[in-house]
Amino acid sequence: MAISITVGTFLFMEGVAWFTHKYIMHGLFWHFHEDHHTHDNEGFFEKNDFFFLIFAIPGITLTFFGGQVGYSAPWFWMGLGITLYGFAYFMVHDIFIHQRFKIFTRAQHPYLRAIRRAHKVHHKKRGKEDGECFGMLWVPFRYLKEAYIRR
Repeated sequence: MAISITVGTFLFMEGVAWFTHKYIMHGLFWHFHEDHHTHDNEGFFEKNDFFFLIFAIPGITLTFFGGQVGYSAPWFWMGLGITLYGFAYFMVHDIFIHQRFKIFTRAQHPYLRAIRRAHKVHHKKRGKEDGECFGMLWVPFRYLKEAYIRR
């Protein structure tokens, strides 16, 4: 049961990330996300990194309080799923796509190329309107098809 809750929460978080990115980051909180699109920041950090806290707090809270109740509590495993998704997001978005740390620079698997392509399409729009490809791990089929054809 614990594994299914963790995996289910992880998968659910892709929808949460998509929704948050499209309607919150490109909406009410555009001020914090804008520098990620325009690169108008000085230094290593962006205002956009503020969203790390928004996603980390529920994972930490659920894991902590779920652990206090006992590991049979679903909250612990939900918190673990959120935390694992946050780690995956960091690895894929910040390290693989944006190369904040210069590792995974030569990855050529078609799925990874499709992720990178979809994200580039998302960043073509420097404003908050008319964006596309708001998810991270779920890639529109056309980018997968293109990546497998150019193999």
